[in-house]
Amino acid sequence: MNKKFTRWLFTLFILLLLLFGVSLFSLSMGASAISPDRIIPLLLHGQGTTLYSILFDIRLPRIILGFAIGGALSLAGVILQGMFRNTLVEPYTLGISGGAALGVCLTTIFRLNRILDVYALPISGFLGGFLVILFLHSVSAKRGILRIHDLLLTGVMINFISSSAVILIMSVSQAEELQSILFWIIGSLGETDWFLVKLAFFTAVAGLVASYFFCFDLNALALGEEEALHLGINVERTKRILLVIASILTGISVSLTGTIGFVGLVVPHFVRMCVGTDHRILMISSFLSGAIF
Repeated sequence: MNKKFTRWLFTLFILLLLLFGVSLFSLSMGASAISPDRIIPLLLHGQGTTLYSILFDIRLPRIILGFAIGGALSLAGVILQGMFRNTLVEPYTLGISGGAALGVCLTTIFRLNRILDVYALPISGFLGGFLVILFLHSVSAKRGILRIHDLLLTGVMINFISSSAVILIMSVSQAEELQSILFWIIGSLGETDWFLVKLAFFTAVAGLVASYFFCFDLNALALGEEEALHLGINVERTKRILLVIASILTGISVSLTGTIGFVGLVVPHFVRMCVGTDHRILMISSFLSGAIF
């Protein structure tokens, strides 16, 4: 047992070291190269200079956003793969990204961004994903039981319908509207509004903390729902809470950065090969690996 925890601590130390190194590299590299030894003095005492503005207003928000979004999508992938007991499930499988994309397209078409300004796309994307989750729950929950297979099939169906609706909207859009929709769908970490960056960061960290209360439940669910029930797990409550956590993490990620794909699918697979299937280490390792990625 001591060897296992020692190995886990060593893994976390390596991941934190890699995360620090990647962050430092990202801060120093760009059109204006800044040596790593100048970064901390500039952030502390360089207010008003051009280099400070480059670091604080352009690079740092994107790095923090990348940390939050990569961690959130990877964690959502771990949660959903554990819930469905299917390693091919990813955060976008349930149709959340499709609903968010459709919300953004409708906002662009009706030009609501003139009213909500910079917050128009994040708000519409989050609302689109949230409405999909409400619909999925209403369709898949019968007699107090959340049927996992129905949830997955309905989510895939919604994703295809939403994608078709988005293509239809794009085909009748004007050039300016089409460009806005395309840039959002491609995905970008270019959001530099500090309120939205902080929102993504604290949501991701809160999701990590909340999901840790269910690490033993996910370990039990890996044996099957009936076995988990015999082990004393409230299976239905656990599924609902985990679905909400994964949906919020995915919704906030999609609404702020667009559909950045395959992070929630590939990273948990890679981490699972390295650290095993115990969710006590798999969750935090996937979160940090997603942030590094």
